[in-house]
Amino acid sequence: MTQTARRTGRWIDDWRPEDPEFWENGGRQVARRNLAWSIFAEHLGFSAWLIWSVSSAFLLAQGFSFSAQQLFLLVALPNLVGSLLRLPYTFAVPRFGGRNWTMVSAALLLVPTLLFAVAVQDPGTPYWVFCLIAATAGFGGGNFASSMANINFFFPAARKGAALGLNAAGGNLGVSLIQLLLPVIVGGAGIFGLVKAGDGGIHLERAAYVYAALAVVATGAAWLFMDNLTTAVSSAREQLAVVTHRQTWVMAFLYIGTFGSFIGYSAAMPLLIKLNFWVPDPAPLGTGIYFAYFAFLGAGIGSLTRPLGGWLADRYGGARVTLAAFSAMTVFTLAVLWTLTRLTPNPGAEPAVALDNQAWFPWFLGFFLCIFAATGIGNGSTYKMIPAIFRTEAERATEPGTPERRAALVASTTRSSAAIGVIGAVGATGGFLIPLAFSSPWVDDPLSATRGAFVVFTGFYVVCAAVTWAVYLRRPATARATSLAGAGI
Repeated sequence: MTQTARRTGRWIDDWRPEDPEFWENGGRQVARRNLAWSIFAEHLGFSAWLIWSVSSAFLLAQGFSFSAQQLFLLVALPNLVGSLLRLPYTFAVPRFGGRNWTMVSAALLLVPTLLFAVAVQDPGTPYWVFCLIAATAGFGGGNFASSMANINFFFPAARKGAALGLNAAGGNLGVSLIQLLLPVIVGGAGIFGLVKAGDGGIHLERAAYVYAALAVVATGAAWLFMDNLTTAVSSAREQLAVVTHRQTWVMAFLYIGTFGSFIGYSAAMPLLIKLNFWVPDPAPLGTGIYFAYFAFLGAGIGSLTRPLGGWLADRYGGARVTLAAFSAMTVFTLAVLWTLTRLTPNPGAEPAVALDNQAWFPWFLGFFLCIFAATGIGNGSTYKMIPAIFRTEAERATEPGTPERRAALVASTTRSSAAIGVIGAVGATGGFLIPLAFSSPWVDDPLSATRGAFVVFTGFYVVCAAVTWAVYLRRPATARATSLAGAGI
């Protein structure tokens, strides 16, 4: 690449993705290489983040006596910590460099994985220790924000939707794969007859050791193959300025609805299936629907549809696609709620109840997967909107072809990357609130708590759809919103 100047430590001093000649003469290859390894590191981050979502359902089989409320809290804690870490992780990219911070964030995954491996081997480990270890899994949740902020700097505006969608989808797939592979790795289940469950009992520590080793690989890959950009530099004060921007908080609210739902449902789905459709007798697989065969499907579909959401947003506008996603989420959440009204409360000890509920499981699963598909599309479209909003404002404030325009566009990328961190942090809180809503310790019947939670979620999606329409699509609207909608946002 003739235009790219480097200095030590894999720093690139000259980076102009909006210049077509620069992009075609090597820029694209560098961006794609960084995207590929960013996806790998983020994928492992999501896997470590959601390791409790499926392992919690195996804890009882290993001799731990935890209630349903305690298990849901273990599932929720990593999401809370992950959401809080997203803001500092975003600010770390301009401060330390995208490559450097990818190395650090990947290495930090050794903490939750190795601690997990130690704790699950001792049935005497107290619950509060599990809570602390589950909280450290939030390191993996922070990876998303820094990864997205980093990749945002590498690609031109016309390709940000697809690039950010692929980066996010690769990470999101970590949720699905940990839910698919962990039961196999630990000996708790096979894969539809292709792989048999182990005969030596369940060993949760095996999964932790596998992902600890992969975290070491990700750290080394970032060191060898990724780059830092000197253009991706700003002070914390400059980055924090986005919190005063109205659009940051509008998009954060919408992202609670899309990503918060994706990560919250992903975390809770294994326990929802286990508590409502399965009883432990007769051992070892019990009666009814065994969660390990189906828990990964939701996160998998939501991950695969996320790039589709980015592509649709590039083509039709992010606001239109986001509105359609919230509309679909409302309809299918009502459909899931309808299936829940047909279920019998499952006390965990009556095979007849599990068999009765089992007849409704295909409807429950099908409608739930449709929700996941809509969350993925909404995730992709909202992340397309974020850089588009800041770029549009920069273009409105400057004249084409001027140095001021070029400087404004660089600044808009920095601001949108900071906004991604804020929006991602707020949005991820949904991953903490959803499992708590399902546990609802103030409700005696777990099934009633689940039904009540879906009623609340339905109302929230209606509000999200209304906000999307009012701020970005309503005509006539305020001059600001009209301009943003007209720019294809």
